[in-house]
Amino acid sequence: MSLELDKRILEIADGIKTMRIRGAGKIARAAAEALKIAAQTYKGPREPVEFRRYMDRVAELLISTRPTAVSLPNAVYYVMYILEKTEGGVDELVDAVVRRADEFIESSLQAVKRIGEIGARRIKSGATVLTHCHSSVAVSVIKTAYEMGKIEKVYSTETRPFYQGRITTRQLLEAGVPVIQIPDSSVRYIMHEIDQVVVGADTIASNGAVVNKVGTSQIALAAHEARVRVFVAAETYKFSPMTVIGELVQIEFRPETEIVPRDWIDKHPNVKVLNPAFDVTPPEYIDAIITEEGVIPPQAAILILLEKFGWALEKIKHGVIHRVEFEESLHE
Repeated sequence: MSLELDKRILEIADGIKTMRIRGAGKIARAAAEALKIAAQTYKGPREPVEFRRYMDRVAELLISTRPTAVSLPNAVYYVMYILEKTEGGVDELVDAVVRRADEFIESSLQAVKRIGEIGARRIKSGATVLTHCHSSVAVSVIKTAYEMGKIEKVYSTETRPFYQGRITTRQLLEAGVPVIQIPDSSVRYIMHEIDQVVVGADTIASNGAVVNKVGTSQIALAAHEARVRVFVAAETYKFSPMTVIGELVQIEFRPETEIVPRDWIDKHPNVKVLNPAFDVTPPEYIDAIITEEGVIPPQAAILILLEKFGWALEKIKHGVIHRVEFEESLHE
């Protein structure tokens, strides 16, 4: 049975897919909100098995929108897991999903604040900081450190082609932080001025490698060359359980028209355009990962995964969520 989805669910899914909703934390919270809406607006048969099947389809729709940021499936798995633990009728299942989604959203917001406090203590006095792309937790670290009187100025990359760095710059300026906007390609040129690098993460693998906006690995390499410390700020739900069982992180490739206009492509049909949205920074180029649980070395990522996602590893291994072709709902 195919049930019509609430318009808000489709808007959230399309917003994630088209990057109107962006940033790993915002994506995760939006997914949890969509699952909450799905439960509250369910109009199918009053049988638990049908409700679970419906929720599986909504979950699969959300997961299909972006392949790289693990915060998305982790948020979905977190909310959906409650259906495995809850008995009763549809009303009880709906209430359980709503509570679980609210719990995730609240804990995610609290994690941003907590990471800001923990990370700020790692910023040296009078520091010049470099950041890349837009990360709520990286911004939280920088703003908190500035409020503590530790930061002198910040360099923020534009982060092409979507210019997420301009969002970071605007938010820091609104908080009174002195910011200098720079093109991505100038990072090595200004690295001699930088004391510390603070970036976010979309996914952290079990070996401590960090998947983040493309360009992050080049920044880490330039920082390593200049002996500048690199800190990654990330909520624990950005750690990937799939990498524990040997899965590789799939790097998302975005449309070529985000790089060059369609008419240019048409005029130069033999030129191929590659638009990777993310790259991978090896753990040896990262000094520490700042989480809401504390500061860890990259090599300790596996411990976070076992502690936080031990309950999910077996479920993921055997496929907790059914693979249902549901993407067409985005455009109905």
